[in-house]
Amino acid sequence: MQSSNHESGFSVRLADPDAPVATGVETAGRSFFRRRRNRHGRGLRGEVMLPTHPGYRTRGDRFDDMVLDSAQRLHDIWGKTLDGVRFGVDEIPPELEQLAANATPAPMGAYTPAAGEDGPTITVYRRVVEQACSSVEELQDLVHDVVVEHTAEMLGVAPETLDPVYRRRY
Repeated sequence: MQSSNHESGFSVRLADPDAPVATGVETAGRSFFRRRRNRHGRGLRGEVMLPTHPGYRTRGDRFDDMVLDSAQRLHDIWGKTLDGVRFGVDEIPPELEQLAANATPAPMGAYTPAAGEDGPTITVYRRVVEQACSSVEELQDLVHDVVVEHTAEMLGVAPETLDPVYRRRY
């Protein structure tokens, strides 16, 4: 990169000799954020852990962990009452196209009663829950609320009695 001082003021010449010269007057029109960010050509930084490393966790893996944490919290509170209950995660609810065609909001989770040898199942729909949240903290709270609501439906109790920190957020 070359720089030169002209009589009219300071200017910077890019590495490409055919590129136009940027002067202080031209950069004054750019926003503060644009001038401050990417000052040294580094750009936005990515994840700390690369996908090739064994500790890398996808968004789906982290979501699964949130559901497991909520289920464990409820199991710690209620103990044997929740033995045999399976907690699962699906990407989207079944028949989502039909729900969209009818302008019905997509459910965030579902409770499936025990059938045959399988115990009751509580399923959280990852994409629906993620779209309703704007931050990781909000996502954790909403995942817990969905798990609590469907577990309360299964037990036939009010969600507020199932977990003291529950409060309807959606």
